[in-house]
Order: sequence, then C-alpha cells, then structure tokens
Amino acid sequence: MNTENNSDSLFAIAIHGGAGTILPENMTPELQKEYEAVLKLAVSAGYEILKNGGSSLDAVIETIKIMEDSPLFNAGKGAVFTNEGSNELDASIMLGETLEAGAIAGVSKIKNPIVLAKEVMHHSNHVLLSGKGAEEFAASRGIALIDPSYFFTEKRFNDLQRIKNSEKTELDHCGKTKDSKFGTVGCVALDKNGNLCAGTSTGGMTNKRWNRIGDSPIIGAGTYANNKTCAVSSTGWGEHYIRNIVAYDISAMMEYANKDLGSATEEVIHKKLKATGGEGGVIAIDRKANISFEFNTPGMYRASIDKKGNLYIGIFKK
Repeated sequence: MNTENNSDSLFAIAIHGGAGTILPENMTPELQKEYEAVLKLAVSAGYEILKNGGSSLDAVIETIKIMEDSPLFNAGKGAVFTNEGSNELDASIMLGETLEAGAIAGVSKIKNPIVLAKEVMHHSNHVLLSGKGAEEFAASRGIALIDPSYFFTEKRFNDLQRIKNSEKTELDHCGKTKDSKFGTVGCVALDKNGNLCAGTSTGGMTNKRWNRIGDSPIIGAGTYANNKTCAVSSTGWGEHYIRNIVAYDISAMMEYANKDLGSATEEVIHKKLKATGGEGGVIAIDRKANISFEFNTPGMYRASIDKKGNLYIGIFKK
C-alpha cells in the first residue's frame, strides 16, 4: 500500500497491533469487529492530532496509549505472561528530526510503557532503562506505579497454561510453541512540519524466561525514525529482528541504496528476514507520507489514515 505526493504540509499515520497466525477461521465476526473498532479508534485519535497541527510524537504516544489500554493487544493491559506468571513490558520511541530516542524494558508497574519511554528520551541522559531502575525513574518523573495485578487477563493467563501444557507435544525448532513469539503494538506518523516519529510497545513473548528482552525496545531493530528516510515499527519474532537490525536496515536501504519505501520494506521482510527464519512484519512511513505494510505471516492487525484522509483497516493477508 503506497502512494506518492510532493505537496507541502503532508501528514499521515499508520499503526499495527501485532503479526502472526491470524486467520479468518480462527476469529468470530464479533471479535473481528472488536479489533477493528480499537484499531479505528487509535488511528483516528492520532490523525486528529496531526490534522490539528500537533506533532508526530504526540500522535504516536496517544495512539499507542489507546492500544496499550485495550486487552486485545499484547501491550499494556493485554500483556502476555512470562514463565513465572508475571508481566514484563517493553517500549521505545524515536524522533526522526533529531534522532533522539527513549526506551524501557522489563517493567511490571507501568500502565503505559510508551509514556515512560518518552520520559527517558526527554528527561534522562540515557536511551534504554530496564526493570526496577526504570520504575524508579518513572516515580521520579511523577508517573504513578500501579499494582502488577492490573495486567492480569484471563485470556493471556490461559494462553500461558496452554503453551506450558503443549510444550512436550507441539514444540517448534526452538522449543517453544510458535504463536508465543508474536504480539506488539506500534505507530508511525508524519506531521505537518515534516517530522517523522515511530513508537513500539509490547508485553513480549508468552512463556519467556530469564528477563528476556525482544526487539521492541531496541532502537534500530524494533523502532527507528529518520527524517531523511522513514519511520518504522516492527512486530514479529524479536530475536530475528535484532539480528537483522530490521527497522534501521529499511532506512539504510533508502538512504544509501536509493530504494523507495515499498521496495525497502519488501526486501527486508520477504527476503532478508525470511532468509534467517524470521517471521513478522513492519509498518513504515516516509517523508512524503507514503505508507507501507509488509508482513510474511498469515495476518497483521493494521490501520492507517493516509495523506488524502482515507481510512484503511486490515487484519488478514492482503
């Protein structure tokens, strides 16, 4: 999905809610409507900020907060459970104008991790904070710490039990059930001032152990933005996104190989990532407000409002 226009004051926004084995036969019409409703609500909220002259940063933050507050997605309220039965959340944000970035990993008492990532970017000398230290920083910035029980949802807890029970009979080549790897939310936006921003938030991998951290809080892997090229948010099997530096690679192909957005995202997701066994997708937007959705899985929750104001919502394969 790509369009082109060189006029001034372009703005547009795109979001994702995770990629994976998302098939029509596994989803009721009622549940599909629930997903579509939240996707529409989130992308519309960000678009209104951009339409009214707001920054891409504000649009990305507010959009992701809506998805973090929904139990439908693996971020915030809907975060998956670790092997120990807890929730460990990651998030990151990056500005294309200055290349400033902030990220947090392994927090369990932050209602909206994307907000804390922004605080790290703006009010610390660091890019990535983790665990208790990140939560101490949050408290110093006036962000309320919540009881971890907030993140409990019966569906996610049952998912953990199902995966634990199936480990002896339904293992993939890495020793974990395949669907446990997927789930993230993200947003990319271009504002009227020509500034790009990307943000990503996740609960990580179901049944993860040892404080595992995926690509979502890793700048260049799960999130990247550069006004010269594009803004990218990733979703998929995080280890492969880290190894392939997926988000930055898309930008680099545009900057150094003169690839357009569609060609760069297609090559990275369907060739480079796939070649190493990686699965998932990306959303991306360039400085001309062209939008690209690419994924090599059966589905990816996604939505956008383009430079012409057209709303798009998708879940299953194109």
